[in-house]
Amino acid sequence: MRQTAETSVQTWNPCSDRPLHERIAEAVQGRATPISQLLRLMSALDAEGNANENLRLQLRARIGAPLSV
Repeated sequence: MRQTAETSVQTWNPCSDRPLHERIAEAVQGRATPISQLLRLMSALDAEGNANENLRLQLRARIGAPLSV
């Protein structure tokens, strides 16, 4: 049975039940997290308004970190 691209693609849910800081911590620690997801988290952090500068720095460092680190 063939799978369509629609069923095999993982979707990112910005309205997750988990708090933003938990999702950011998991994404920063996960070496397989796509850059696109990290950028979405950065955008969500900016949209939140009361952005935690520490979370922003962690995301920026992870976005720019080489894969071998």
